[in-house]
Amino acid sequence: MIEKIRTKIGDLIGFFNDVIAELRKSAWPTRSELVESTVVVFFTMLILGLFVGASDQILVLVIRWLGRMAG
Repeated sequence: MIEKIRTKIGDLIGFFNDVIAELRKSAWPTRSELVESTVVVFFTMLILGLFVGASDQILVLVIRWLGRMAG
């Protein structure tokens, strides 16, 4: 039982050592690249949010209009 626990703990430590090794191999962005990407994502999400909101409002108006026409 204790040997199983030691094996599992050893496997877990090995896994985290592998994770750390892979993270060190990664190419991390510079601060300016990170800021630039964040700004692009923020404005893209803002534009998409406005588009979805406007589309929703237009569809609500069209559905209400169709409801009045049918009723």
